[in-house]
Amino acid sequence: MPTPKLNDLHLLLPFALPSAADAANALHTLARPALDRLLARATLDERVIGEDFQRTLPHERWISRQFGLVNESSKQAADEAPLAPYMLLADGGIPGDATWACVEPVHVRIARDHLVLIDPATLGVEDQEARTLFDVVKPLIEDLGLTIQAPQSVRWYVTGESLGTLAGASPLRASGRNIEIWLPHEAGTGERSRAWMKLQNEVQMAWFEHPLNEAREMRGLPAINSIWLHAQGAMRSVTSPFARVMSSAAATRGLALAADIVPEAPPASFEAFAASQNQTDGRTLIELDPFSAPFIEQDWARWNQALGTLERNWFAPALAALENGTLGALRLTLCSDTGLVSLTITRGALRKFWRRRPIAALFIE
Repeated sequence: MPTPKLNDLHLLLPFALPSAADAANALHTLARPALDRLLARATLDERVIGEDFQRTLPHERWISRQFGLVNESSKQAADEAPLAPYMLLADGGIPGDATWACVEPVHVRIARDHLVLIDPATLGVEDQEARTLFDVVKPLIEDLGLTIQAPQSVRWYVTGESLGTLAGASPLRASGRNIEIWLPHEAGTGERSRAWMKLQNEVQMAWFEHPLNEAREMRGLPAINSIWLHAQGAMRSVTSPFARVMSSAAATRGLALAADIVPEAPPASFEAFAASQNQTDGRTLIELDPFSAPFIEQDWARWNQALGTLERNWFAPALAALENGTLGALRLTLCSDTGLVSLTITRGALRKFWRRRPIAALFIE
């Protein structure tokens, strides 16, 4: 049986690009010959530096642009990623035409003179715990004239005019940092939202010394002591540049659904992807996210391990497939917490031996 032809593969890799300052720690003693060769021969399609105080993440903005959710040429849209209704859709909810915001239960730690948000993915909130917390705050939220849906245990969605037009920061944008500048504000004026502050304070009081949190602390786990709002927006018509979308991220899966594509789980390896091919014409998007937690926690040993796994399972076999002609093109979008680079590698490009771009040339300052 002939080997199936893979047309065009695009890998989206959030938090795969360390800053120049972190690179020495992130990439020490790691053998990555396949990735190095791919990057050296690639054509650079896009480089976005980003800004330190953008409230959304570069991979969120990138996926929003790819599906036409935001206008690429609009300066006002430079920090937009209104993904909540698509996340709601992916989680099994019904967005309709309302403006939604995603709300997540979080832990805010008290530092010496400020408050720090902890990465929500590290909290280990069980489904029953999340349902208990939700039942406590649901009437508080509804008393403010808001509608809430909770189709997924730790991602809740609120809508209502009393929230106003808020701009919230992605949790991973604010994680590990002083939360003061990242708290929701009115998008038009930049002023702190009184409605949100009132809701947040009531939630914090309702959860303070709740038996559930006392039990968590007895087990050595952080208390769930606040909520975080982000990704506010309304559903818009979108179109997909991808024939196939494979991702575990709610936002990416929701955009695919809105574009009439049934999203799939990301495969474990390039080999598994190749075996699943159904001769679909067009580009396949695969979003792989082993880097977020170690990047946010500055755990560069674990980040290194994740890159080593991708080298073995993805970069080396993809390079071999380019060389033998079974893969037409490989595209890589590597993101940091502020910027990104997108590159394309083809079989012909691999022959351009004079191209010698080192990985260091891609780092975001």
